[in-house]
Parts: sequence; structure tokens; C-alpha cells
Amino acid sequence: MENNTLDIIVCIKQVPMVSELPWNAKTGTLKRELAQGMMDPASRLALEAGLRLQRTGQSEDRRIRVTALTMGPPMAEEVLHQAVSLGADHGVLLTDRKMAGADTNLTSFILGRYIKMFKPDTGLVLCGSQTSDSETAQVGPQLACELDFPAIGWASDIRLSQRSLIVTRLVDDFMETLEMDLPGLVTIDQGAFVPRYAGLAGVARAFASPKIDVVDADRLELDSDFNALEDSPTRILDVFSPATQKESRVLKGAAKTVVDQLFTDYGKIISSAMGKDLKKK
Repeated sequence: MENNTLDIIVCIKQVPMVSELPWNAKTGTLKRELAQGMMDPASRLALEAGLRLQRTGQSEDRRIRVTALTMGPPMAEEVLHQAVSLGADHGVLLTDRKMAGADTNLTSFILGRYIKMFKPDTGLVLCGSQTSDSETAQVGPQLACELDFPAIGWASDIRLSQRSLIVTRLVDDFMETLEMDLPGLVTIDQGAFVPRYAGLAGVARAFASPKIDVVDADRLELDSDFNALEDSPTRILDVFSPATQKESRVLKGAAKTVVDQLFTDYGKIISSAMGKDLKKK
């Protein structure tokens, strides 16, 4: 982190938009090139958090730059243009066939390698808490280990002080307020961050000038025999949709009779869902 500049990197991901994900049973990976993509919802929250820090924390004495960083196929460049249209200063796409099929361990390694090589003065890394296509919640913590950064997960609000970050999060029904020295990494959860929409001026700005840097395996100086799919320690053995079984019942009679029967048969389930004993008066 330079004396008067805070560089924020927001890790975003393009995920398939369809509910039935195209799956490659042989390799155990998603066929991302076959599905229309969108920015992962958790990534949008992280981007919103970074843009708000830029707006509220920037002053005459401190400049804040926001870079959107993603790894994926060439089509993932779309979400970087979207990030720039929303307010990011520029975007970076890490793409190469050698990186395809990376699990969370190698994804974190490649993201960390880029940051250490090209953005060594990064003051803050923001990630979504977990992505909608895998929901592992592992990349953020693993990336923090790669960078040797302190990390806080599941933040619902963040704000800058002079040289540190104040983080609020809800954990086990307790509201925590933590302070972390920078540089550091934070994963963003639901909370105060409602994603903004891009106006026409933002869309025009995103495509008016080349703000996307494309980085391949050679620029990252990966080994010539590097193969993320084969080198990843994680193996997906099978993917399937869980079978759902629903039982429908029709309760008949007077209203009081139906309510009494409902609570007699399903009172424990309803109480558990509401977190409240409904029998107490």
C-alpha cells in the first residue's frame, strides 16, 4: 500500500446463469462455455463493498483504486466490463487453458500469484463469502493464506479508519465488531451492501477505453507443464440432484379444529423453523 493510495482488489467470478448446470462427467468440471454467464451474486456484494469504501474513504490525502480480478475462460471478460461500468477503475482477466479446471486450492494459488507479481502494494482484497455455483467458501481464506494476509469472513459491513479496517459481522446470533490492520482480506456476506445498477454513462465508460488486462500463464510465469485440472488435489466423483419427496395433506373442518390439528401434527416442525416454542403462552 503506497503512502497516499489504497489499492483494493475485488475478486469476482462469472457463474452459469442457468439452474441446470452443464456438467462434464468425465472431468468433473462445469462446461462454462456452454452456459450464459452472469456475475456471481456474492461477488456483486464484494464489489459494492469496495466501491462504497472508495466513495466514503477517499479524500485529498488518500486515493482509493478498485480493481476487479477474475479467473476464467475468455467469456469471463463480460463481468469485468460490468464491474467497470459499476465503478471499478479497471479489470484483470486471468485466462489460459493451463488454468482451466482449477479447484479452490489452485484458483487461490493463481490469484495470489498475480497479486504478488503485479499488485504487491495491494492494501485490501475483497471476496464474496461463497459463489453460487460451488458454495465452498474456500477461495477467500485460501487466498489470504497465499498472500499471508490476516482475514475476516462473512462481513456485513466494513469501514476504513486511517490505517485499519473496521468490520461488522453476525456470527451465531452475535454481532461482532472487529478491527484489522491492513493489508488484509475480507469476505462479504449479505448485510448493508445492496448492489447498485449501472447507468448508461457507466456502460459507455466501460467500453470506451481498454480497461481490461488479459493475463495468461506465460505472464504469470507458470511452469511449462502446469495443468490445473490434473494438478488440482480435489476430485469430484459424482454430481446429482437430490430426490425430493413431498406429502400433501388436506385438513378439513372448522377453523379451530384445523388449527388444532395443524399444531398437533406439525407443531414441532413449525416451532423449529421459527425458533420459538409456539405452545408457550
